[in-house]
Amino acid sequence: MQAHEIDYQIHGEEMQYVEIELDPQEAVVAEAGSFMMMDNGIQMDTIFGDGSNQNEGIMGKLFSAGKRMLTGENLFMTVFLNQDKFKRRVSFASPYPGKIVPIDLGRFGGKFICQKDSFLCAAKGVTVGIEFSRKLGRGLFGGEGFIMQKLEGDGLAFVHAGGTLARKELMEGDVLKVDTGCIVGFSQTVDYDVEFIGGIKNTIFGGEGLFYATLRGPGTVYVQSLPFSRLAGRIYAAAPQGGGQQRGEGSILGGLGNLLDGDNRF
Repeated sequence: MQAHEIDYQIHGEEMQYVEIELDPQEAVVAEAGSFMMMDNGIQMDTIFGDGSNQNEGIMGKLFSAGKRMLTGENLFMTVFLNQDKFKRRVSFASPYPGKIVPIDLGRFGGKFICQKDSFLCAAKGVTVGIEFSRKLGRGLFGGEGFIMQKLEGDGLAFVHAGGTLARKELMEGDVLKVDTGCIVGFSQTVDYDVEFIGGIKNTIFGGEGLFYATLRGPGTVYVQSLPFSRLAGRIYAAAPQGGGQQRGEGSILGGLGNLLDGDNRF
């Protein structure tokens, strides 16, 4: 299915949202929960899977939904169709601070591989599927298991990166070593594997995990500085633990310490 040709504009700096302009009868599919706002005249509908094979009967719909279930995503997606006679806009927001990255699949040979939770929305006709790893190291230690998400088609897709985004262009034979959680996605020409860091001190005291991803060119790689798992872990570590006290309240200064720190809530 040929993807719809959509126009877009990304707004904001740290908490971005993408505004997509739809011509009459154009549509965009999005992850459930990413919707922000839309003009009157756009119809919202919940569908099985990604909507790329909705004309193939019940089995096609179930197969599309099953692929999403394997990646740990919701079985349903939301499609937004412009039923008006004029152009209308719909917007989708990033789930946490970071950058929204437009991916023109036509420039990546019709396929882009990404983290399973980075997909935000895409032109209708783009297939959101699964990418099985053929290497044992990736599956056991990669953090994403044997499965990553793949976006296929000839249209636009949008993925989200946490924190600051880095785009790396790898030449033939170039190697980039990355924390496994910091990978946003890469082109299909990039070879991806997971390696053991090695060394007793690194293993016990390094604090960086035991493995890193090795990306070998040629191809394009997107890297994020703040993966959601890292953000969630730091929030959890700083949250009140048992008894409702904040971390640090057991210090000798107690409430006075909070006051000196600028936190004058008692």
